[in-house]
Amino acid sequence: MSIKQFEKLALIGLGLLGSSISLAARKSNCVRMISGADHNTTTRATALSLGLVDTVHEHPADAVEDADLVILCVPVGCFRSVAKSISSRLKVGAIVSDVGSVKSSVVMDVMPQLPEGIHFVPAHPIAGTERSGPESGFAALFDGKWCILTPTDATESAAVASVTAFWQLLGSNVQVMSAAHHDLVLAITSHLPHLIAYNIVTTADHLERISNAEVIKYSAGGFRDFTRIAASDPTMWRDIFLKNKEAVLEMLGRFTEDLTDLQRAIRYGDGDRMFQIFNKSRKIRQGIIAAGQDADVADFGRSSHQS
Repeated sequence: MSIKQFEKLALIGLGLLGSSISLAARKSNCVRMISGADHNTTTRATALSLGLVDTVHEHPADAVEDADLVILCVPVGCFRSVAKSISSRLKVGAIVSDVGSVKSSVVMDVMPQLPEGIHFVPAHPIAGTERSGPESGFAALFDGKWCILTPTDATESAAVASVTAFWQLLGSNVQVMSAAHHDLVLAITSHLPHLIAYNIVTTADHLERISNAEVIKYSAGGFRDFTRIAASDPTMWRDIFLKNKEAVLEMLGRFTEDLTDLQRAIRYGDGDRMFQIFNKSRKIRQGIIAAGQDADVADFGRSSHQS
């Protein structure tokens, strides 16, 4: 495969992921031209000034003209309307993909809008920080991270291979699975932790005997680090929970059962049960570290080497 894998890449949405894809694609030299679209005037100006795009547009349809690869980087709640708006301007043979954290709903929302001759390869790069906006992106965001592809039965293997190669050039490891399985896995590994983080901050805010000033002032490592993800984009996460509610509710039910088990052990002073739970959890955490899915510093993209 030539280094210039795609002549033109169109990024619909120029926030953290869109900007990071642009920077990583330029670094790997795998695209010749990048166009972008964003509804926000300031975002468009910033993306252009940072060199993230060669051309920038208010309307997605203008950005996808003659694009070989189109990646939807907007909240998943917008996918249906965006796919519909670009459908008539897509060139025959183009690949449409995305970065959505939910996949079953994406398939249902996007596929019916695409005309014949367009290849759809749903994707989810499991990478990000709690920051947003075009100035938050950095080329190394995807290095060593997983990108999950969830092609449908109608997706041609050549298109899957092309998107696989693209994400590998951006630094990612690629895994292919069904959309339904993806949504179940991500419900427990990503969606539920975010839900808990948002909720624990809300709980702290509701405590009448503890002031907000004390919560901030005395934030120990556990509260401080765990709640960092509660700073993530609220629009994106609202849409994720709405679009993946069945899997999230299933995982939330299982979590509630396990939490009740732990609550019972604490209430009745069952130290053996608590030790058993904590020890098993510790081993799972050690497995995450051994698999290389941990960072030396939990900087959430704050490192000075963002480039």
